[in-house]
Amino acid sequence: MTRYLISFDDGAMVFPEEDLPAVGEASRAVVAQAKAAGVWVFGGGLQAQQASIVATDGTVVDGPYPETKAVVGGFSIIEVSSHVEALAWAAKLAKACRCAQDVREIMYDPES
Repeated sequence: MTRYLISFDDGAMVFPEEDLPAVGEASRAVVAQAKAAGVWVFGGGLQAQQASIVATDGTVVDGPYPETKAVVGGFSIIEVSSHVEALAWAAKLAKACRCAQDVREIMYDPES
């Protein structure tokens, strides 16, 4: 089994504010399906628009800034048997969230 990161950029979810409850319900339904199928690992939306960046020397700076860089708005980690299956779950999430999803394979590390 391979783990995949499915994510979307902040600001990609563009719909009327009154649709937010329906979008939330639809996305939670997909998560429930993924849990029932045994493929769900972890996921969620990100609260802050600005991250704190910790350098290799331990110093901390603010950034990245949304107006200059794409920022992850939310993500899901799933574990499935193929890239095709990951794309199918991403399609379900894209429909529920009403925005495109980025799908990336997570490198295998036997220690994690």
